[in-house]
Amino acid sequence: MSIYDLPAVNASLNGLSAILLTAGFICIRQKKITAHRNCMISAFCVSAIFLVCYLTYHTYLAVVLHKGPTRFLNPPWFRPIYLTILLTHTVLAMVIVPLIFITLFRALRERFDQHKKIARWTLPLWMYVSVTGVIVYLLLYQIFPQK
Repeated sequence: MSIYDLPAVNASLNGLSAILLTAGFICIRQKKITAHRNCMISAFCVSAIFLVCYLTYHTYLAVVLHKGPTRFLNPPWFRPIYLTILLTHTVLAMVIVPLIFITLFRALRERFDQHKKIARWTLPLWMYVSVTGVIVYLLLYQIFPQK
């Protein structure tokens, strides 16, 4: 495995996070509290590993290779669509971090009424960030590979 494999690893981690979030949502709807907790803590851990891998990859590109992130240039007609997805993904990725911590903190403190109120916002935003992370990878590296 090399540093160039990290974008695929990151996409896989984002996909796994989305699966765990979905499973956690299903579990809480079925009143399977322990399973819900385990899924959500696992999603948090997978997302934390993603963040470490993401920062490692981009730091390596910048510091060691003196390169910036891969730019989406072709096809030009799709670039505005890609940039819209990337922009919403990036902004919400920053917004979601404190929401995840607050949601997790409230659950761990057994403040379930407060947890439920914020989780209604956290879950869909976290899911969006996870799914669009996979989409960004697919567009940038698989569907329209940039050279």
